Amino acid sequence: MAEAVRVLKALDLGFEMEEAHLGGCAVDATGNPYPEATQKLAQAADAVLLGAVGGPKWDTLPREQRPERGLLGIRKQLGLFANLRPAILYPELANASTLKPEVVAGLDILIVRELTGDIYFGQPRGIEVRDVDGLSQRFGFNTMHYTESEIRRIGRVAFEAARKRNKKVCSVDKMNVLETTQLWRDVMIELAPEYPDVELTHMLVDNAAMQLVKAPKQFDVMVTGNMFGDILSDEASMLTGSIGMLPSASLDANNKGLYEPSHGSAPDIAGKGIANPLATILSAAMMLRYTFNQEAAAQRVEAAVKKVLAQGFRTGDIYEPGTKKVGTKEMGDAVLAAL
Repeated sequence: MAEAVRVLKALDLGFEMEEAHLGGCAVDATGNPYPEATQKLAQAADAVLLGAVGGPKWDTLPREQRPERGLLGIRKQLGLFANLRPAILYPELANASTLKPEVVAGLDILIVRELTGDIYFGQPRGIEVRDVDGLSQRFGFNTMHYTESEIRRIGRVAFEAARKRNKKVCSVDKMNVLETTQLWRDVMIELAPEYPDVELTHMLVDNAAMQLVKAPKQFDVMVTGNMFGDILSDEASMLTGSIGMLPSASLDANNKGLYEPSHGSAPDIAGKGIANPLATILSAAMMLRYTFNQEAAAQRVEAAVKKVLAQGFRTGDIYEPGTKKVGTKEMGDAVLAAL
């Protein structure tokens, strides 16, 4: 985060920045993963740049106090229903992917994930002791649901994004088993005639997971629900060699956004100065693009990152022999120099 803030300040665009606790540090400071002071700042801000929130330290807390509840809370409160997660393989990192370079070289996918519905938010949910088959035992349950309007609005985001790219949308569902996702497919089909310039295809989620590994370059924009999108976007990110490289944006209906790296926290390396800051820096570039309409500044940041990679700078997660291994701050220094 410190390196991303340095980059934003270097651009000298006149941003006013305020800091607030969310997630684990908020639990430590206040006992609440999304404190009221943070809520007020987040609602008043034009955009939120967010670090990773969790760790094993807090896993034994009651579920409502865990860091991840802060993340779900801010997304819900701000109405951030559209999660945009690019999976881009920079040419310099083709050998960092576990797949053959010819399979992934030039990869550029955008996964559009619905963020406020689905099984993560459905009610009822819980763990209860019930009598099942004559035995008193623990019974876990969650509810998956979507409304037509929720599906339609995320579909529009995907179609609009595809118009600016290669004009292809692949909608991912599990309609052969789940009625919720049969509705998903029906609404996507109904929406498609409004975008005659965009090709719509459909794929079952298990096949989509396989195709991402087998032939990922067949995809342009993928759109799917909250749970499938969570899983597929992490899978897609690893095609690029390191989840430490990839940004994300979560937008409301007016393009106010929350921007965060796709990766989670890494408590094992926290404070050691070796984490890769590029995903957070690239998230700041997405913030410039989607919320502030500063396309030129966004492109400057992205070009600086590409230049730094071309110069051979690598943090540990993307290091390979023959490149220059650097720490978090040194990588930030290199981006600032390139900028």
